[in-house]
Amino acid sequence: MPTVPHAHRPRALPPLSRRLLPVAAACWALTTLAAAQTPSAPEGAASEPVALRTVKSTVLRSGTSQTRDKALVLRAERSTAQLGQTLEAEGDVQLRYGDTWLRTEALRFVESRNEVVAPGPVRIEHLGSQLEGRGLRLELDAFLGELLAPTYRLAITGGSGQAQRLDFLGEQRLRADAASYSSCPRVDDEGRPLAPDWELRTDRLELDLVRNEGRAQGAVLRFLGVPLLAAPSFSFPLGDQRRSGWLPPHLGADNRSGVEVATPYYFNLADNADATVTPFVMTRRGIGADAEVRGLLPWVASEVQASWLPHDRVLGGDRWALRWSGQAYPSESLRVQWGTERVSDDDYWKDLRRRVISPTPRLLASDLQLSQSGAWRDGLGWEAYARVQRWQVLQASDVSSQILSPYQRDPQIGIRLQSDGELGLLAGFMPRQHRPRLEGGLELELNRFSLPSAALPGQTRGGDRLHALGHLALPVLDPGWWIIPRLDVNAAAYRVRSPMTDGRTRARRVVPTLSLDLGLALERKAQWAGRDLLQSLEPRLLFVNTPYRAQDALPNYDSAPRDFNVESLYAINPFTGIDRVADTRQLAFGAVSRWLNAADGEELLRLGLVQRYQFRTQQINPTPGLTSRRFSDLLLTGAAHLHQPWWLDGAVQFNPDSQRSVRSVLRARFSPGPFRSVSLAYRFQRDQSEQLDLAWQWPLAGKRAISQSGQSCQGHWYSAGRVQYSLRERRVTDSLLGLEYNASCWVLRMGVERLSTGQSQTSTRFLVQLELNGLSRLGANALKVLRDNVPGYRPLASDNGPYAIP
Repeated sequence: MPTVPHAHRPRALPPLSRRLLPVAAACWALTTLAAAQTPSAPEGAASEPVALRTVKSTVLRSGTSQTRDKALVLRAERSTAQLGQTLEAEGDVQLRYGDTWLRTEALRFVESRNEVVAPGPVRIEHLGSQLEGRGLRLELDAFLGELLAPTYRLAITGGSGQAQRLDFLGEQRLRADAASYSSCPRVDDEGRPLAPDWELRTDRLELDLVRNEGRAQGAVLRFLGVPLLAAPSFSFPLGDQRRSGWLPPHLGADNRSGVEVATPYYFNLADNADATVTPFVMTRRGIGADAEVRGLLPWVASEVQASWLPHDRVLGGDRWALRWSGQAYPSESLRVQWGTERVSDDDYWKDLRRRVISPTPRLLASDLQLSQSGAWRDGLGWEAYARVQRWQVLQASDVSSQILSPYQRDPQIGIRLQSDGELGLLAGFMPRQHRPRLEGGLELELNRFSLPSAALPGQTRGGDRLHALGHLALPVLDPGWWIIPRLDVNAAAYRVRSPMTDGRTRARRVVPTLSLDLGLALERKAQWAGRDLLQSLEPRLLFVNTPYRAQDALPNYDSAPRDFNVESLYAINPFTGIDRVADTRQLAFGAVSRWLNAADGEELLRLGLVQRYQFRTQQINPTPGLTSRRFSDLLLTGAAHLHQPWWLDGAVQFNPDSQRSVRSVLRARFSPGPFRSVSLAYRFQRDQSEQLDLAWQWPLAGKRAISQSGQSCQGHWYSAGRVQYSLRERRVTDSLLGLEYNASCWVLRMGVERLSTGQSQTSTRFLVQLELNGLSRLGANALKVLRDNVPGYRPLASDNGPYAIP
């Protein structure tokens, strides 16, 4: 049975194991002290042992037992032994047993019980983790014993903790009394004891590796001495197994819903299915719940998300949202995809924006696609597909803010053919690398279009369209040049429900296009400011000839003018979609030159220009009123990274007739080091908009902090945000202002996000998030908001480890 190529994994670890009790991982690591196999010791351990004994032991692993020999190596300044009974060592005693290294001042080894007794202070290291205590008694074979007043530090997280007593109940079981864990420092720069800023404490912790389960009693998470979370008793898995339990709570606020508090609960339904139910309370709107269910089979993956607000006190009715998505592969060549999102009302996207997942919050799609692909023979492939697509359009009550509705496809059915074959007639006359290959493709598709119920008055009613897109190309390619002659055909037949402007209900048209694409890629060595460079020059010509076919009376279901950029200037049709094909006899010409670092290939400078020339007047033009122009606007592009902290790029659309720019985009970014970045963008479109976009992340004040990876983090207080300002309207449109405090073992993020939801309407959201390094994040997801909105933003704390202050 086929498997899903992009695995949709259920949530890795739930709540209380990795998020709320990493101290369990600390104690679990201690149970591996007797399971070592490869002898090793930290720097400074003895290389010449006083005594070497081979101890017979039984090791339990995964419910099975196996007997093996392990070397117990003991080194001490003084030692006395009674053959076959006891061995006593004093003075810098070091014992190595597999991967475990022990150091103490006095030790007694009872050979009959294979027992180690160290009454004084003891230090144990195992795979980088450290354990210190006193009064150790440990039977190595059975792994039975105790350690008093233990303190521990975990190599995997950098966190540390302590307990009153640690009882070893066998190699697979362990119990700790009054255990704690924190990633904050416990001593100051002068070595004096220091209370950690946050700490997780438990009255009792029991770990059972046979059942792969842990149990905790009296767990409390404290921050600056204030209890944040508490759980009287609960169980959790050890390792990566999922288990039902509570997730960290969410806390947020905005000007439309007030303060929101949500507490998710995770359900581990099966190995391949899980669910999360999140009750929430909004101070202005009332009580509701969010839910998510996910499932994964060898050939199908699916996810359902729902939100329900039974009685919105502001609106006076029920509010809901539903999203269902997934994909299935019944066979290797057959693929099914689906996705739908629906909400209860037109204002949902403004009032409850966080619960709308679509990137276009006012256009919610429902899409079902079925496709199958294959190959008839070498070089000839095919794909058959079917689709149903519908839209929910969220219209505004203000007429000036209403949007055009896209057409629905119910259904869309088609087939695509693609061929790629070498022309054998030229095999004897041209080198293989220059030998042309005949490439061809054909798309046949039938669509039935309709308008959603929220369509604006005056939009053309739907109808049926049968179209065929075909092309033949004969590319001749070389690393330094290319020639690609090509023939394209766009044919379409229409049947509409209401008469067209000329009275017809049926129409057809066929539009052929001939094109020739030529280009060069030249390169030479160069020098600038003492640096060895490679300079390239890449000129390109594209000739296109398309005859005129009347299309004014035909419906337009999916065509729109292309954006003005390099790709559109080198396109054979200035329209997207099927319904409009511009008549043109034109030549697009341009060039780009790059300067690359000869050592590593980094692009230091790029300059380019593109323009298009019309040999005749266009009758179908994407820009009305400019049909008689011969030369198009000139596009100038550039990018520079000549100095390490600075990045510059931009594009200017210049009108040669009016001798002024039509549209410009200029960007600059200054980033002298980690956590220091400022970017400024200027966007201009004549007679429409003029905008400044400022984004930053910068330290404000505080000590110098360094992460475990060695990256410096200059300061404890940081500012991060983004502001978009309209010069034309003289107002701030969207903004995000954030303030972060990094205390080495925890990070506090605070922010205010303001988004425009209409010409005179805004939505303001307040964000507060507390991240306890190595444990969990509590509150609103301010980190995701900063990542999504601030270019070049870097988190102050991450999974790489907490920060330490030297």
